[in-house]
Amino acid sequence: MLVEFNTLPESARVWIYQCNRSLTEDELAEICTDLDKFLESWTAHGKDLKAGYEIKYKRFIIIALDQSAQNATGCSIDASVRFIQELEKKYDVLLLDKMNVSYKQGEFVAYKTLVDFKAMAKQKAISKNTIVFNNLVTNKGEYLEHWEVPASESWHARFL
Repeated sequence: MLVEFNTLPESARVWIYQCNRSLTEDELAEICTDLDKFLESWTAHGKDLKAGYEIKYKRFIIIALDQSAQNATGCSIDASVRFIQELEKKYDVLLLDKMNVSYKQGEFVAYKTLVDFKAMAKQKAISKNTIVFNNLVTNKGEYLEHWEVPASESWHARFL
């Protein structure tokens, strides 16, 4: 069951998929349509899952699930991963690669491999104040408060 993202509780589970490039306006419109269709019919053991999404910075797909009524199951999570894999193929993008880092350079969102990010930290090209995206947050409350933070407040700090 598709619901507005902002109506989901802070306890809602989140999955964040970062894209290796900015999506075009046409791609964003199509992806929103695809997400609407998928989440409208997303189920676990035949029961509707109450979920919503938002897309940030033309790069991040954030899906949130209110588990108070129905938890995601292995099969429903597998279905969501297959859906994201279909988006990767359809738009020729990376969304599931967790070995990459996104961070802000002014208002621009940069995307680097973890190896490149470590090298930049060593060269002092990024600092503890660099705004990074902590895609490891697990619920909507953490997402709202701790997703977009200085590197010193995230797992990225180990490289600084």
